[in-house]
Amino acid sequence: MAKNEKRFKVQPIEKHTTAAWANVSGVKPISNVSIPDELNVSEAKEWVETNEK
Repeated sequence: MAKNEKRFKVQPIEKHTTAAWANVSGVKPISNVSIPDELNVSEAKEWVETNEK
């Protein structure tokens, strides 16, 4: 196997299930900014409150 073939067979590291665009409830019409659903907003708020210094 050539070196180039080995390099392209590596599995990606990132997890798309935790990405900011994974659970979108809507999109703003002009800017196309995604709006998260309420569950994700409450989880993010809880995470920030528990991890503040």
